[in-house]
Formats: sequence, C-alpha cells, structure tokens
Amino acid sequence: MPTPPRRSPTARPPERRPRPPARPKRPPVRPKKPRWAMRAASTFSVVVLASAGIGHAVVTGLDADIARVDPFKDMKNRPRAGHGMNVLLVGTDGRDRISEADRHEYRLGGAPCRCTDTIMIVHLSADRDRASVVSLPRDSYAEVPGRTDPATGGHHGTHPVKLNAAYAEGGPNLTVRTVENMTHVKIDHYLEVDFTSFMKTVDVLGGVRICTAEPLRDSYTGLDLPAGTHTLMGGQALQYVRSRHVDGAADLGRMKRQQRFLAALVEQATTSGVLLNPLRFRDVTRAVLGSVRADQGFGTDELLDLGRGLRNFSPSSSEFTTVPISDMAHVVKGVGSTVMWDGPKAAKLFDALRDDKPLTVRRAPGSGVATVDVPPRQIQVQVENGTTVGGLGRRVDAALAATGFRTTGRPVTAAQHDVRRTVIAHDPRWDRSARTLAAALPGSELRAVPGQGTLLKVIVGSDFKRVTPVRADGPQPAEPTRSTPSTPSARPIQAPPSSTGPAEGAAGAEGAVETGERMGCA
Repeated sequence: MPTPPRRSPTARPPERRPRPPARPKRPPVRPKKPRWAMRAASTFSVVVLASAGIGHAVVTGLDADIARVDPFKDMKNRPRAGHGMNVLLVGTDGRDRISEADRHEYRLGGAPCRCTDTIMIVHLSADRDRASVVSLPRDSYAEVPGRTDPATGGHHGTHPVKLNAAYAEGGPNLTVRTVENMTHVKIDHYLEVDFTSFMKTVDVLGGVRICTAEPLRDSYTGLDLPAGTHTLMGGQALQYVRSRHVDGAADLGRMKRQQRFLAALVEQATTSGVLLNPLRFRDVTRAVLGSVRADQGFGTDELLDLGRGLRNFSPSSSEFTTVPISDMAHVVKGVGSTVMWDGPKAAKLFDALRDDKPLTVRRAPGSGVATVDVPPRQIQVQVENGTTVGGLGRRVDAALAATGFRTTGRPVTAAQHDVRRTVIAHDPRWDRSARTLAAALPGSELRAVPGQGTLLKVIVGSDFKRVTPVRADGPQPAEPTRSTPSTPSARPIQAPPSSTGPAEGAAGAEGAVETGERMGCA
C-alpha cells in the first residue's frame, strides 16, 4: 500500500476559504389570493361598516346640515310614551326656493301658502323590523288647542280648522300639539321636508321607479304618465305626489300615491346599495338634510338608528294606511268642507300604533294558518279567470294579495272558460314557491311549465272556494334566483288598481291598510 507524501515542515497549511454567511431562511411562498377573494373582502368590509351603523365617522357632523326648530317647546300634558319611535313627517310648500325655470316646468306658480301639503306619522317598531305610515288628510277637521301668540302676547282659544291650517297659525309647535291632541300618540321627532329637498333626494338616488295601472294626467301639475312602469326624477316625482286631479278620489287618491311613492323610495334606497356605501349614504343624507328642518333631538344617533332600521326594510316590511274616515264633506261654518275621521276606528288604529303592533290583522299560530317554506311576499302571482263567473279573477287576486302574495293586481281572462279544477302553473325550478301557493289554494293542481320564469300563474277553476292564510315558520331563505330567458308570462308586477281590496286593518276599517309590496314594482 503506497504511503502518502509527507508534508514539508516549511510548507504552509492550505488556506481555508471563509464560509459564506448563512442566507436567511425565506418564508414559504403563499399562493396569491384570487381577485374574487379580494373583492369579497372589500365587500365584507363595507357590509361590516354598514352593520355597525353605516359608520359613525361618515355621518358625524351631518347634524350641522339640519336647520333646527323647537316643536316641543312648553308642551304639557302630552300623551304617554309608547314603544318604538314616532316621527311626524310634514311636507311644506317651499316653491320660493326653486328656480324660476323649474317652477314653470313643474307648474309651481303662485305664492307659497305656508301650509302643510303632506302630514304623516311614520312609526318605526322597537325592533326596527317594521315601519307603519299613517297619512292624515290635510283637510281633516281639527280643533287647535288654545295658545298664546309669542309675537303679540294675545291668547287664542280652541277653535276648529282644517289640519293643515295649524302650521299656518302656529308653525311646527302648533302642528305637533294638534296632531297629538287628535291621535293621542306621542310624537318623538319632527321632520319637515320642502319641495327642494324632495327633488334633490330623488335625483341623488338616480330616480324612483313607479308602476301605474292606468294613465295619470293632471292639468294642474302637468303630470302626464301613460300606464306602465316609469323612473321618475325629482321634478316628475314632485308632480306625481302633488297631483290630486287625476281622478275623483282627490286628496285621498293623492295620499295613496304619496304612500306608493314612499314605498318605492324605500325600495330604491335599500336595493340600490346606498345603505351599504358610506359615501353614497352621506350624499343622499346631505341632499335630504340640506333642505329639512328637525327638532333638536334628531341628530347623528337618530340618523344611525334610521340607517340600521332602513337596512332591513323593504316595501313588504312596511305598512301604509290612511286614518279611517266617516265623512268626506263635513261642512263647518267659517272653515268650509272638511274631512271627518271615524272616531272609534281611528282610536283603534292609533292604539295599535302606540302599542307598537302591526296595523294588519295577523292570525296566531294554530288558528287555521298553513305553515309554508317560502314566505308569500317573495312569490309573484298572475291570476287568470278560467270560468264564466264575472269578477272571480279579481276576487281571487285581492284575496291572495291580502294574504301577502305579490299579485299583479290585474287579473285576466284565461284561454279556457270551463276550467273545473284550479291550476297553478309554475316553472319547476320554483317548486317550493308553487307549494306555498298551493297551500293557500287547497285542492289546486300543480302544473310544471319549464321556462315560465319566476311568475306563477293561477288559473281559477269552478272549484274555488276561498284562500287559506299561510305563513313561513320562522326566517326562511328566499327561493334561489336563477337567470332565465325572459318570457311573455314573466311580466313586471303592476301596482293594483284602487278597486282591489287590501287587507283588513287592525282598526277594523276595510281597505285602510295596504302593504308596501302591493304598492311598488317587482
């Protein structure tokens, strides 16, 4: 075995190269988030902001945009406080703040009357799940309480007037006192809106969609709407809510249109993303608050409260009614023709409002109400009369609407006139909705029609007897939405004509209460 060579004693040991510094360990490579995840995170953050009350920073400071009044000054012996929140909403004649061009275009000529064109009590339930709106006719017979004129010091005793004259005599304070004296409902907040803020709000929202079953024309306001669906901007919307000469219903017809518009306005605000977008919410709020007057207690916290409440609102969760009336032409000496309320029925209505109860009658569980999977408010229905019985289609349409279904309000005659058994024609992809409708029409036949879309058809047969009330057992998810090709049967839901009978009100006045769903577009 060969011996290794010896190292010379003078030989230098081989140089050792310094080791390179240790490289820092790299963190594991994380996969990039897909774009949809980033978008979802952004959306979630906005939703969180909204669910926290729209975001305190966004609305803080908006109080400064509100002109203040003191409608509760020196008020004594007021009604007891109820549950929920009551806001007296009045619409005033602010035409002096509108440009000359707009006044000419929208027929706003003449001098301001310094009176209230619109008077409503808006009640938000304590859990903020329900809104009830009660319209008070401006020509209602009223007796204003005695008062001392702050300007002259003179005393004015109690005397009869039309309700809207209370504002002309004593402003917001006398208006609130008069309304509380008539309704025995304690008003928590006062909001006064004029023409200017109304038009601005509608424009900022991008318009409000309205359905009308009949043409609407009023030579006084210039309103000219053919039958169908329309998106009204500020000026046209003002014409719509001011018109009172489109039919023989006069002021009562106008109040129904005001309620219908309010329902559509709520729907536009809740479905257009305004409440989930802090900046848009701020813009809309500023458009409103820039031209309103409110009591000193209505500020940021109340705005946040309304924001939380409106986030869950839809026209279907709202109730609209006009105070029950016994005489449309009650003549009073020195005052003229006034509207007289039905005392007992009005008292029941305002008791329900004060006690935070729904205005519509709801049967208790176990009292003949069928339990279903899909709430009727999510189901669109077109009624067809398959018999020779005149008016049967309209009766069925009204009964289904009163039970909560979203009927078109415009029943038609079926192709067959000898249908014996009632038929429910439905797209098989909406079978759960069809079963809910079948529960309301016991004994009906379910007939699948592929491609029909979301609209269900009821072809009424000679076996029809009545509509059974139904309710969803607890909160239920909506029927899944699927994109389908448009079909002739999938028509937009129209607002029902005035002759369609709404649900019976808690006050016992037939036709007093209408749900917002029946008043808005699909």
